[in-house]
Amino acid sequence: MAALLALAGAVWWLGMHDPVDVDDAGTASAATPEVLVRGAYLARAGNCMACHTRRGDVPYAGGRPIATPFGTVFSGNLTPDPQTGIGAWSAAHFWRAMHHGRSRDGRLLLPAFPYTSYTRVTRADSDALWAYLRSLPAVSRTAQAHQLRWPYNTQWALAVWRALYFRAGPLAPQENRGADWNRGAYLVQGLGHCSACHAPRNLLGASAHAQALAGGQIPMQGWYAPSLLDASEAGVAQWEPAQVVQLLQTGVSQRGSALGPMAEVVLHSTQHLSRDDLRAMAIYLQTLPAHARSAGPVEPAAARTLALGERIYKDHCAGCHGAGGEGVALAYPPLAGNRAVRMDNTANLVQVVLRGGFSPATAGNPRPFGMPPYQMLLSDAEVAAVISYIRDAWGNQAGGVTELDVAQHRARPMQ
Repeated sequence: MAALLALAGAVWWLGMHDPVDVDDAGTASAATPEVLVRGAYLARAGNCMACHTRRGDVPYAGGRPIATPFGTVFSGNLTPDPQTGIGAWSAAHFWRAMHHGRSRDGRLLLPAFPYTSYTRVTRADSDALWAYLRSLPAVSRTAQAHQLRWPYNTQWALAVWRALYFRAGPLAPQENRGADWNRGAYLVQGLGHCSACHAPRNLLGASAHAQALAGGQIPMQGWYAPSLLDASEAGVAQWEPAQVVQLLQTGVSQRGSALGPMAEVVLHSTQHLSRDDLRAMAIYLQTLPAHARSAGPVEPAAARTLALGERIYKDHCAGCHGAGGEGVALAYPPLAGNRAVRMDNTANLVQVVLRGGFSPATAGNPRPFGMPPYQMLLSDAEVAAVISYIRDAWGNQAGGVTELDVAQHRARPMQ
């Protein structure tokens, strides 16, 4: 009995302990034009508007539904309305939410709000972000109740989760690294919260730190965020820093293009960052420890399937991607030797063929080329055949895709 009480006490302390003094005025300063500009920039870096804005609605007014494996979460109102937004929040309350994952009233926040990454944000940046949000037009919108299954909708379940998987704390600079590397680490691990997509997660939705950025299936979306540690997936250790900057700034580069959820990140966030910050992120990403997955045996598709795929490719794909899969630079990606084509995880390929592939329209690439969706034109068997052909042709030799794989993606509702 004593052991159980001790365990419960430890869980309470780890999950419920609140080290932030909300009565502390902290470093909050006057909302000068410089502070507001900095806060707006930080909001872009954190891509806050993407989650806290319903499609076609007032920016930052919240209410956007976010599907999770545990139910649907609705984002909060970040405008300064005093009743339904953050108008009654102090800078310290906001810092506690960012740093420790607690709301103004002390409730534990759901980790769908990525405070597990934002805990690394500095108090000065938190205060600037708070000042910017407080400068927005106030919108009255009562928060919609989350639709989570029991026990995930309880504070005790959150306390246990936090005791297991969350430790608050800033990111300590590494003295043996340069200023650019440390700035890049701060952006990638903190406001950028790249691990929210690029880290594998367990059954409770937590990512293991040792596997951070090692790639993971994005819950409920059907997309796979490739590993940033693996050169055969999305690792950039062999790229020139300028190529990484170009991809994050425009959505396309000679080495790859951004599609799906990553295209949205470029559109709403990274294209707005300074070249110095993008270069810092590139420098940090290039030093991540290499971790290649062990490749399993390749199972080629049947000859009949490959023959069907070749016919479909000639009819629908070769006009843009070339008869030999060579593509067109900065317009239509090459398919021969393309690591996105050859990855073991084929989710993104199926998504693109079914629902189209579109790079973001950015200042550096305002009229991007896109790929139309084929879900109304091709059957599951035909989609599987053309992908299997592409993965087998031109030396790719990456194995086939099954009709069942395609059917599962087709049945998934679009987010």
